[in-house]
Amino acid sequence: SGQTNLRSPEDIQVYAVDKNFTLRWNYTGSTANVTFSAEYRFTDFQTKVTEWKELPGCQNVTDTECDFSSAITQYYNEHHLRVRAERRGEVSPWSSIFEMVPYFIAQISPPGIELQSTNGVIKVKVSPPEAGQVQKMWISDIHFKYNVVIWENSSNAEFRSQSIFPTDVIDDLAPDTTYCLKVQATIPLDLKEGLFSPIHCVKTTRKAVNDLLCATNVSVLAVNMKFHLHWSNRYKQHTSYNVQYLTGYLKKLPDDYSVKWSNVRGCENITDTQCDLSPVITATSGFYYIRVQAMSEHNRSCLSNEVKVDPLITNEIGPPGIKLDINDVSLHIQISPPGGSESEVWRDHYDLSYRILYWKNSSNNEEEIKVKEIKQTIGSVSDLTPSTLYCVKVQALSKVYNKSSPYSREECIETPGDKLLPLIIVATFVSALIAVLVVATLLVFALYQAYNKIKYVFFPSCQPPLNIEGFTGQLFRSPYLPTREEPIENCSIIETIITEEANQIDLKDYKHSKQSSRDSGNYSNDDDNSGNKTSEETQEKEMV
Repeated sequence: SGQTNLRSPEDIQVYAVDKNFTLRWNYTGSTANVTFSAEYRFTDFQTKVTEWKELPGCQNVTDTECDFSSAITQYYNEHHLRVRAERRGEVSPWSSIFEMVPYFIAQISPPGIELQSTNGVIKVKVSPPEAGQVQKMWISDIHFKYNVVIWENSSNAEFRSQSIFPTDVIDDLAPDTTYCLKVQATIPLDLKEGLFSPIHCVKTTRKAVNDLLCATNVSVLAVNMKFHLHWSNRYKQHTSYNVQYLTGYLKKLPDDYSVKWSNVRGCENITDTQCDLSPVITATSGFYYIRVQAMSEHNRSCLSNEVKVDPLITNEIGPPGIKLDINDVSLHIQISPPGGSESEVWRDHYDLSYRILYWKNSSNNEEEIKVKEIKQTIGSVSDLTPSTLYCVKVQALSKVYNKSSPYSREECIETPGDKLLPLIIVATFVSALIAVLVVATLLVFALYQAYNKIKYVFFPSCQPPLNIEGFTGQLFRSPYLPTREEPIENCSIIETIITEEANQIDLKDYKHSKQSSRDSGNYSNDDDNSGNKTSEETQEKEMV
C-alpha cells in the first residue's frame, strides 16, 4: 500500500546486435530520485527454470535503458526479464515479464569492407561480423552470405543489388565514374538479415585495351556429366595454356583465395583450345570456378574471365537408348537411361522421366503422333493395328531442373498380321472333321448292329449235330420266320407190330446217338436238351 506512488515500467524491449544486449523501457511517472533495477532468469536444460537473479549492469540505473551483455552466456536458452522502479526504499510492482531467446532476437552487425578500383572494376574485400573476436554469437563465418547495393553517386542514381563473395570483383561499370556501395551480411539458413555497412564510395578507372594474348569466349559444355572447356585464341604467335580451377566453397571464406587455384591435370602447357574437366568435376554437389592462363614465348601471361560451373545445372542430359519388342497385343519399349550404368548417381538427382512418341510409319503424312510419359525404363503400347510399321523415339525429362534431352534414335518395328481369320478357318475345319467322325461312327455302329441282327436271324451260330440234322431239321427253324403248313399224309398200318418195333429201334438209336453226343460235349447246351426232349415227346406220341 506504501508503493502506490511509483508506477511500474512499461514497454519492455531488448535490442541486440551480435552478442551486445540492451534492455529498454518506458516510465510514465515522475522520474525525480527514481532509479530502476532489473532481474532475470533463464531455462536450463537440467534444472529447468532458474531462480530470479539481479541482472548485471541493470541495478539502480537512472536511465530507461541498460547494457546487460555480460549476463548473457547461453544464446539458445529462453530468458525472462523484468524491471521495477525504486525511490528511497520504495519499490514499484514488477513490470510484465519479457521473454526472449538471445540468438533469435539478435541482429547481425554490419560487415567491414575494403574497396580497390583497378582496370575498370572494383575489387571488394568483406570482413565478417565479429571479426577478430574470441567469443561470437555467430558460430561459423562460412554461413554468411553478402549482398551489396551499388549506385552511381549522382542525383538520378539507379540502385543495383547483387550477391558477392568475401573477396570479389564488381564489373560492368562505367569508367571514370564514382560509385557508392554498402554491404549486408545474411544467414539464409536462419532467415536472418544483418545491418548494412556504412556507405563507401570509389571512382573507377579506364579499362586497359584487351590483350590479344588472353583466351576469350571461355565456356563449359557438358553432356552426361562429361565436362569440356572450350575457348578462342586471338593471338597469332605461339601460345600455350594452363587451365586452372578453384573449388567454390573457398570463395565463401574470408581468406584470400587467389593463391588456392590449381591446375587441371592433363591441361598444363597445352596448345589446344579445349580441355577435359572430367577428372576435376567429379561431384554433383557444390560448384567450381574455371579460368585459362595464356602464356607467350616471352614469359608473358594473361588470365581469362572466370567461368562458374554448377555440375547439375551446367550439365545437359544426353539422349536415351531404346530397344523394341512386339507380341500379338502390345509393343514393348525398353529404355537405356542416358549415360549408361555409370550415371546412376547423377540421374537420381534429376529424377528422370521419359516421353515416348510413337506413330504409324505410312505414306499418310496426317498420321497422328501419340505421346506417352512414364517414370520406369520399360513401357508398353497397346491397341496396335496388325501388319503395320510403327516407329518410336524417346526423350528424357527432368522437371526438377527443367531439362530435357534430345530424342533418341528413331526405331521402327512391324506388327504381326491378323491371326483371327486363320484361327476361324482352322476352328471350322476341326469342327467339321469332328462332326464327320461322329456321324461316321454312329453310321458304322448302326450298320454293325443291323448286320448282327441279320446274321442272327438267317445264319445262327448254333447248328444241330450232323446225325440228327435231317431228322429234326424242322425243329431248328427260326422262331421269327413263319412256318409253312406241312402236308398231311394218310397212312394205313399194315403191320402194327413191325412198325412199332421199327419205331422202338429208331428211338433207341436216337437215344444212343443223343447220349454219345452229350458225352462228347461237342453240342451240349440248354437249347439242345430242351429241343431233344420235345423231339422225344413228339416221337412217342407218333408211335402211340
